[in-house]
Amino acid sequence: MRFSPRTLGLLAAVVTVVIWTGFIVIARASAQRTLTPFDIALLRITGASLVLLPWGWWMVRRRRAALGAQSVQAPASSLWGVSPLPLRTTALLGTFGGLLYAMLAYSGFFHAPATHAAVLMPGSLPLWTAILAAVLLRDHITPLRAAGLVLIVAGDLLVGGRSLLAAFSGGDVWKGDVLFMLAASCWATYSVLARRHAVDAVQATIAITAFACMVYVPSYALLVALGAVTSHLSIAPWSEIAFQMVFQGGGSVVISGISFTRMIQHYGPVRSTMITALVPGLSAMGAVMFLNEPMYWNLIAGLLLVTAGILLGVLRKSQGAVPAAPKPPAAAVGNSAP
Repeated sequence: MRFSPRTLGLLAAVVTVVIWTGFIVIARASAQRTLTPFDIALLRITGASLVLLPWGWWMVRRRRAALGAQSVQAPASSLWGVSPLPLRTTALLGTFGGLLYAMLAYSGFFHAPATHAAVLMPGSLPLWTAILAAVLLRDHITPLRAAGLVLIVAGDLLVGGRSLLAAFSGGDVWKGDVLFMLAASCWATYSVLARRHAVDAVQATIAITAFACMVYVPSYALLVALGAVTSHLSIAPWSEIAFQMVFQGGGSVVISGISFTRMIQHYGPVRSTMITALVPGLSAMGAVMFLNEPMYWNLIAGLLLVTAGILLGVLRKSQGAVPAAPKPPAAAVGNSAP
């Protein structure tokens, strides 16, 4: 059965929003079970590697064969032929998009609720992206886009400000809020660097996964063996381990990467960004419904401000006045990349 482009585009949008929303709710639920944040990051990387590393190996060899038949030198690859990008680009993108994002995001869920992550991670991503694009790409921030960024900052302060004040009385939710903001900044850095180096979305996803696998897996094993890092893999049920590999690796990295790419192809960057603006609200609702997290007035106000700020910047682009801030390449995302 062959579906129409419209049907495929709609399906891709639904899959992307569902996975990005599920990432926030499931990551917080996982933090309340057996595994540590570094265990979950390991399972995310290994789960994605099982799919993407063979794909990268096949892509590199197919490219070499095709260009070799035309007597043209193939573009540089790295990491023993599993990354389709040069080593420097692979390491640069992999550090921010593959390693730091996963470790910071999962660590944040062990301190702060999913309602905070729903606002601070996908919500602050346009803020960090706009700032970095202005510095690294010389992108122009228009007055209306600046107004949208001000709304995002106000929303973030409403959510995280209360946690920071609670730190004086011994609360540690602020640690999770800071980690969420840092995770968003790492993904924004990855997205801006990917645009600066003009890399293909699928190749970038394969490259950052290959780099994370080659660096994180042996480092994790060594630190656990030395007792510097605690691991609960040995006591976690196999069902939990398999689920994390399938959802965090196969779902958040591989499937959402493909679906996000397909959504961009059909709807374009403007409408796609408007669609993914649903993620903060849906994630917050999911946290209240499935995790029984309270929804305070400051969370609701912050969520509304962040969503309005995202839409304000996107709607400005739809009028064709200025270039948009760079969008994240398809990957974990995640997005609002998970």
